[in-house]
Amino acid sequence: MPELPEVEVVRRGLAEHVVGRRLETASVLGARVARRHEAGPAALAAALTGVTVEQADRRGKYLWLALDSGEALVVHLGMSGQMLVTSADTPRPKHCHAFFGMSDGRELRFVDQRTFGGLQLVDLVPDPFSDKQIPSVITHIAPDPLEAAYDEASVNRKLRHRHTAVKRALLDQTLVSGIGNIYADEALWRSRLHGERWTDRLTRPVVAGLLEHAREVMIAALGEGGTSFDALYVNVNGASGRMTLDVYGREGRPCKRCGTPIVRERFMNRSSHFCPVCQRKR
Repeated sequence: MPELPEVEVVRRGLAEHVVGRRLETASVLGARVARRHEAGPAALAAALTGVTVEQADRRGKYLWLALDSGEALVVHLGMSGQMLVTSADTPRPKHCHAFFGMSDGRELRFVDQRTFGGLQLVDLVPDPFSDKQIPSVITHIAPDPLEAAYDEASVNRKLRHRHTAVKRALLDQTLVSGIGNIYADEALWRSRLHGERWTDRLTRPVVAGLLEHAREVMIAALGEGGTSFDALYVNVNGASGRMTLDVYGREGRPCKRCGTPIVRERFMNRSSHFCPVCQRKR
């Protein structure tokens, strides 16, 4: 699924093209896109008709639109969800599951080919980590490395006090949010760490370096509009990212540091990519 850089690219596009606009009409097609909204798709569409978008916000991989109703439209991008802004007369794609006519005459569309994503309307509540308001369904999600509320020293300490594989810890969104499978592999490669190293056997400087590498690689990806690994990760104009990855998805290709073929192993129903020489298991 999209990780922090890809979601931030979408957020920025929504901030530019959707914030300040009134949703004059709203259509939600089918129960699946609204499955997290208990009242159903018709009620969701009715609740979104006539509201004005006041802010586009994000924490980690979680994206939402703050509305003048005091609620938040949480956008779950899933594996292939896209938020597209286009002219109203542009033909809607086959997998368009919701669309909103905006006060400037354009249309905001939620497109999801694999249908793992969806929309959910919830209350905004106080954030336990800052003075901002966040959706009620993400109060357990920790700040991400690009947030002012992010406390690197606290994350470092909590990570080292656990007895778990370091990659598993990086993917725990209650510890630090925004890092997914792709950027975890990239950060571990930059740090020369194998993902199965035990967290309680890592030193403070090693963990600090790992967290900084995670931050650096996501900032680099953000500068390129997100990763180029999956063409379904697009901004509101439909453009894919240009980030070239160092290790993820490079199975069998030479390590960019030492030339050893990159190895892929199964991990938590996903894949881990690493260099068996630069990132030794210990």
